[in-house]
Amino acid sequence: MSERTAAVTRETAETDVEVTLDVDGDGDSTVDTGLPFLDHMLDALATHGLFDLTVTCDGDLDVDAHHSVEDVAITLGQALDQALGERRGIVRYADRTVPMDEARATVVVDVSGRPYFVFEGEFSEETVGGMSSYMAQHFLRSVATNAGLTLHAEVRGENAHHEVEGLFKALARALDDATRIDERRGGATPSTKGDL
Repeated sequence: MSERTAAVTRETAETDVEVTLDVDGDGDSTVDTGLPFLDHMLDALATHGLFDLTVTCDGDLDVDAHHSVEDVAITLGQALDQALGERRGIVRYADRTVPMDEARATVVVDVSGRPYFVFEGEFSEETVGGMSSYMAQHFLRSVATNAGLTLHAEVRGENAHHEVEGLFKALARALDDATRIDERRGGATPSTKGDL
């Protein structure tokens, strides 16, 4: 199997982002976005998805967290898309539900190359870790759009920290499952069309 890795940079007037990703890693992460809560979520994504991940972001946090969260998600999505390449031999579909005490988050993913995003639920608090809770939903949408994922996410709970963390962990587990190589495919694309 060839290495499924990528290194992507994104530089705008608002942010400077660098992401390296190894889909077949050990869960090692080095993350510095300037947003400790986002760092915590990205560490959880790497740990529970067994992705080796490095992320740095120098963003305009004096404005707010929006540009940094969005651009990290865009860059991560692009890195995932590059690392998966033609997506040959992957499982492709997966779903995971993760409980975090009173909260429950579900992510269903199709690594199809066709971006589509659906979100159901509401966050119980407007902010979490110094950023708008809504940015977790926006993060997922941006990853799905740039990685070419069909991604359905659902959350419920009473604590926004648990709700958001559950979503990141469910995403990690679903992506780990969906991107695994299924040896029975012999490297074939997982589609009746023969191409994704």
